[in-house]
Amino acid sequence: MSGAEQRLCLYTAAELEPVLQRMTQQAARLFQPGRPLHVVGLLRRGEPLARMLAERLQPLLGVAELPVIPLRVKRYADDLSLLHPATLLEENPALAGLELAGATLLLVDDVLYGGHSLLRSCAYLSRLGAGEIRTAVLVDRCVSSQPVHADVCGVRLQIAPGDIIDCQVPPYETEFCIELRRR
Repeated sequence: MSGAEQRLCLYTAAELEPVLQRMTQQAARLFQPGRPLHVVGLLRRGEPLARMLAERLQPLLGVAELPVIPLRVKRYADDLSLLHPATLLEENPALAGLELAGATLLLVDDVLYGGHSLLRSCAYLSRLGAGEIRTAVLVDRCVSSQPVHADVCGVRLQIAPGDIIDCQVPPYETEFCIELRRR
């Protein structure tokens, strides 16, 4: 196939709607009534996914607003090439200013691959005093090399090591979908 790349749509926006609803139900069961909840979305695509979940969680939890706080964490490029030997995390002053000791945090990312981003993010949030951290991912590739897991998982995909799961999430892409990229 000499350098050509195949793209296969695994889930369309319509097929992802029930996935998001199931994730919302899973997430809602994790939180204790009356305990503060903060939603943290890993930039890039975890942040708009966090907004989707927060919007759906609001009526279930009986809250008027559930703000999403972005956190920039980067290790790999979208093609899974290593960008940073150690996971790069940019501290967010908005998080440092919150009272996190009695709160639950929902940390959202698009794909759980090696687990480096979630591990680094959880360590950072713990240092800020987070009492409880829960994680949610749209896709778990089931190959994490770090001691992390997703408390809330949309889909689990076991694919060939060289293949790439590409979550297309607005506003970064026009259509919400999950694609498989095969070289």
